[in-house]
Amino acid sequence: MGSRKPVFLPAFALCLVLLCVGGASANGVFRVKSKFAGLGSQIAELRAHDVSRHGRMLGDVDLPLGGIGRATAAGLYYTEIWLGNPSKKYYVQVDTGSDQLWVNCVQCQGCPKKSGLGLELTLYDPSGSSSGSLVSCRDDFCSTLYRGHLSSCTPALPCQYYLQYGDGSTSMGYFIKDFLQYNQVIGNLQTRSVNASVVFGCSVRQTGQLDDTRQALDGIIGFGQSDSSVISQLASAGEVDKMFAHCLDGINGGGIFAIGQVVYPHVKTTPMVANESHYNVYMKGIDVGGVMLQLPSGVADSGAAAQDRMGAIIDSGTTLAYIPEDIYSPLMNAIRSNGPRVEYFTVQGSSCFQFTGSVNDSFPYVTFYFENSVSMKVYPHQYLYRLGEFEWCIGFQTSGSQSKDAKLWAVFGDLVLANRLVFYDLENQAIGWTDYDCSTSIKVKDSKTGAVYSVGAHNISLACNLDSLRSPLILFLIIILHLIL
Repeated sequence: MGSRKPVFLPAFALCLVLLCVGGASANGVFRVKSKFAGLGSQIAELRAHDVSRHGRMLGDVDLPLGGIGRATAAGLYYTEIWLGNPSKKYYVQVDTGSDQLWVNCVQCQGCPKKSGLGLELTLYDPSGSSSGSLVSCRDDFCSTLYRGHLSSCTPALPCQYYLQYGDGSTSMGYFIKDFLQYNQVIGNLQTRSVNASVVFGCSVRQTGQLDDTRQALDGIIGFGQSDSSVISQLASAGEVDKMFAHCLDGINGGGIFAIGQVVYPHVKTTPMVANESHYNVYMKGIDVGGVMLQLPSGVADSGAAAQDRMGAIIDSGTTLAYIPEDIYSPLMNAIRSNGPRVEYFTVQGSSCFQFTGSVNDSFPYVTFYFENSVSMKVYPHQYLYRLGEFEWCIGFQTSGSQSKDAKLWAVFGDLVLANRLVFYDLENQAIGWTDYDCSTSIKVKDSKTGAVYSVGAHNISLACNLDSLRSPLILFLIIILHLIL
C-alpha cells in the first residue's frame, strides 16, 4: 500500500503514524501478524495487491506487472499499535517499501468501517486523547516535509497532506503529535511498557482501493529512508540506531522485525544505491543451477552508468518477486531447460506444469549475485507454488518490457525474502541477508551498554499483553525496537 513518493500540495501534507514508542529507553517489542494468514489460496488477491501497490510506489520506473503469484500466508504483515492517552489499539500494515505512517481519523469520509480480515477497526479521535495536539504548518516537521515554509500558512492552520497514488487512489488529512506505546526490551525475553510523543497522520478522506473493506486495516507504518519515516524520526530523536531487520516466516506466517543492531545471526551486507527512495541494491549476475545467465550487455558491469545497471528493490510490502522482461525471459528459459522434462502450460500468465516428484530434487536453484560478494540463493520450494495436487507454477513474475529510459529494477518481495533475516543498515547505507529459521529468536545489542539480549517470538492474540515473551510463534511476528538509552 506504500507509495514511492507522495504528492505534496500546499494545502496538504503526508499522513504519518508510528508504532508504540517510548521515551529514552532501550529495546521495544511489537507483535505483527500476516495479513493473509489463514486466508488460503487467494492468488488473484495477492497479484491484485502487488499490481496496485507498484502502480503507486514505482512512479518513475516502468514496471507494468503481469502473471500470478504463489498463494502463501507469508505476505502483507501487520502489527498492533497503541496511540493516545488513554491509548487505543490500531492495526497497521508493516511496509519497508514506503515512508509514511498514518491511521484513519474519526472525521474520515470513505474510510473502511469494517475489515474482511476479522479485525475490529478503530478511528483515531484527536479530541479523545489528552496528550494529542495538532501539528501546525509552521512546525519544523512541516517545513522539512515541504522543504520550506508554506506561503499560505497561518498560525491556526494545521500541517495537512494530500497523497495521490499511481492507481488513482487518494488519501488526505493532517498531522497529529501524540503518545505511542511500545515495549522496551530489558533482558532476555523480558520487556516493560513505555511511551513517547511522535508525529503521525490522521486521514480524513480516502478514495479508490484504500477504502476496500476486504483487507482493510487502520493504516500503514512505513520503514523507508525519508526524514518522515518511523526509523528516521526515532533516530533523529536519539532513541534508536538507524538500522533494522526483519525475518519473515514463510511457513507459519510469522517472524521477527527489529529496529537496532542485530548481532546474531551475522549478516554480510551489500551497498545501497545512492539517491534512491527505496532500498535498492545493484545486481552483478544471476545463475541457475550453477550456470551463469547471459544477460543484456552492460547491465551487470560495475563500471557502467547507474541508469544502465541492473538492480533490485528490497520490499517486504510486496508479496511476490517481479523481474524485468529482459532478464525474466532468460531466467525462465534456464529454469525450464535445467528442470525435468515436463509440459508447460500458462495460467494467468504464469508457467505451470504437472509433476509428482520432489521439486527440490528436480528443479534448479536460482542465485542472485550482488556487490561485495553477497548472494541470495532461492530454492525450488521458494519460487514454485502448488496450483493443484500435482500441478505447480513458477512464482517469478514478469514486470513487463522496459521502456528505453527505464532502469532494470527487479522487485524482491516475500517470495524470496521469506525465511531470511534481512538487515537494513541505514547508518552505513548497506543491506544484507542470511537464511534463518524465522520461528526462532535473534540477539540484539544495546549500543550504549553493550548488553546483548535474546528476543523470541510472540503471539498477537494475547491482545497486547506484552509482558509474556515466551509464547510460541504460530502465525505472528514481532517488531523489536532497539532504543539508545
